[in-house]
Amino acid sequence: MYLGKNFELASKKELFINPKHPYTKALLCCIPVPDPLDDAEKDILMGDVPSPINPPSGCRFHPRCSKCMPICSKIEPRFNEISKDHFVACHLYN
Repeated sequence: MYLGKNFELASKKELFINPKHPYTKALLCCIPVPDPLDDAEKDILMGDVPSPINPPSGCRFHPRCSKCMPICSKIEPRFNEISKDHFVACHLYN
């Protein structure tokens, strides 16, 4: 959940194995890895969290999203079922 909106719904196993939304991927990158030499690529969130009182137009995550497209700032994405019982609210999957 980001600024009061869910972006991805799936079983726990599916979410960890196959995350789709850029925010979900960024959250999972924050999980500590017990190997200090692990150099896995991290999707680090940039920018500041917008005000929840005055959220951004369109997708609430778009100001911090590395995959942002012009439509993201204009239209709020709706949930789409991308596979059985795996739903994503992201214009990348429309």
